[in-house]
Amino acid sequence: MRPQIIDRSRDVHFMQLALEQARLGAQVGEVPVGAVLVQDGEVIGAGFNCPITRHDPSAHAEMVAIRAAAAAIQNYRLPGSTLYVTLEPCSMCAGLIVHARISRVVFGASEPRAGVAVSRGQFFEQAFLNHRTLVEGGVLAEECGAILSEFFRARRQKA
Repeated sequence: MRPQIIDRSRDVHFMQLALEQARLGAQVGEVPVGAVLVQDGEVIGAGFNCPITRHDPSAHAEMVAIRAAAAAIQNYRLPGSTLYVTLEPCSMCAGLIVHARISRVVFGASEPRAGVAVSRGQFFEQAFLNHRTLVEGGVLAEECGAILSEFFRARRQKA
């Protein structure tokens, strides 16, 4: 297996697209987390958090983007893909990422309460997993964290 060459400018570009998804979620009152799934340099799935509007506790941004990508390419496995998400994945999404065989996850802001990539453990490094996913955090972390902070600040001011 040859080492993967990482293009930081591509990571920034696709994280900006994930931020656009997060903004769409904020516009409809959802917690602003966005995700895009990229394969061969093209977005094959995108989504934002929408558990409130869909009445679906599993409708996290990652879940929405992965479902869209799987439907688009007609395959439940997504090898060679990279998921860009504005917030560190939770345990539910981390499990989905492994089952979908996503090759790489790039996240923006850390999630100290429920993030399992680095904050609450290193889920993707567990020996029992049958697939290895590369994980990198901190891409546009300030912007990704700011959109969440602004959303919750506005919510508290309304209350």
